[in-house]
Amino acid sequence: MEEVTGILTIFLGAIAAISLLVGGIGIMNIMLVSVTERTREIGIRQAVGAAPGDIRLQFLIEALVLSLVGGLIGVVVGVVGSWVFGRTSDMRTVVAFESILLAFGSAATVGIFFGFYPANKAAQLDPIEALRHE
Repeated sequence: MEEVTGILTIFLGAIAAISLLVGGIGIMNIMLVSVTERTREIGIRQAVGAAPGDIRLQFLIEALVLSLVGGLIGVVVGVVGSWVFGRTSDMRTVVAFESILLAFGSAATVGIFFGFYPANKAAQLDPIEALRHE
């Protein structure tokens, strides 16, 4: 029984890792599209004195918020699903507070890690070229 439990733990961990990777790539794509669509806005911010660090921070915060909202939705679905499963079956379900913290920590890490490239790309835009962008 312990061997089966160990194999299932590894299997579920691999699925979770793949899910985080796919979610991170989705966040990166959304943020890259956001940078492309808002090139003119970035140019205006640079023209009025925004430092590259300010622009990088703005896009990192956006990626973080995006991933935390996704994490919140996931936690709510998980807690409600656990409650429904516990009510409809003979099994007792428990949601540990540590698992909720781990979920939010993972979401924040994925958001910052995969949001850094688009944020850096936005921060490195040339203000003159950005203002010319249509």
